[in-house]
Amino acid sequence: MPDTGTVVAVAQLALAVGELDANRQAVRAAVAEAAAAGARLVVLPELSDSGYVLSDADEARSCASPAATGVTLREWRSLAGRHNLTIAGGFCELGPDGKVYNSAAIVDASGTRAVYRKAHLWDAEKKIFTPGDDPPPVVELPFGSVGLMICYDLEFPEWVRLAALRGADLIAVPVNWAASGSPAPPGERSGEVIAAQAAASSNGVFIAVADRCKTERGVDWLGGSVIIRRGGYPAAGPLCQDRTAVLTATVDLRLARDKRIGELNDLFTDRRPDLYARLWDVA
Repeated sequence: MPDTGTVVAVAQLALAVGELDANRQAVRAAVAEAAAAGARLVVLPELSDSGYVLSDADEARSCASPAATGVTLREWRSLAGRHNLTIAGGFCELGPDGKVYNSAAIVDASGTRAVYRKAHLWDAEKKIFTPGDDPPPVVELPFGSVGLMICYDLEFPEWVRLAALRGADLIAVPVNWAASGSPAPPGERSGEVIAAQAAASSNGVFIAVADRCKTERGVDWLGGSVIIRRGGYPAAGPLCQDRTAVLTATVDLRLARDKRIGELNDLFTDRRPDLYARLWDVA
């Protein structure tokens, strides 16, 4: 039986470092397209305002925007109000402490609902950004509870499980998946998409991934945007194509609250936290 309920959108965009006006225009167009398709939630890529392949911390700082007063989230709040939807997307944040963060926010017509700073930094990000220390937020919205994390965070099962245990029906994941890793064999999905599917299945949650496309400073992007059902199978995508697009799928997020697998098993009640505590002995 197909899901009914909420239209979720992921926007696969072509962005460029430092091209703030052009990047914002791409976001505006994608949000309008998602709204025209009836979306209640639209997910944008990682660092969708600044671009990703930043040369150093100084360049990142020149593109960064404060969460409370900056132009990026101010515009997202305006877009959310105009189109009556919720935006979850990545942005380059200048913190009150003067540090620069690879951040993401959930924004709706009522304002900024959550700001999250990427906890697990990838590669050269460690030379540019300060890692976040807070868990993935989960925001209750009229259509369901939405969690938030960024790209490499998704590779850590503990982080995804934490969002699920905190009540996320869907996890929005802004990403910048580079195509420079091990190429998938013919006919196979990329490892990044497979990992996202596994995360959805093992936690019984929906996952919406918004990726990049095209090329930025010599880096080719995978273009792997995908919306995944709670059972681990895609509802839309993965694109895995070098083109801009807005993917949509209609899903009933309430289904994620049922963690049963057959008559005798349940993803949450079958857990053995007393045994998992041994992880800390080898950490």
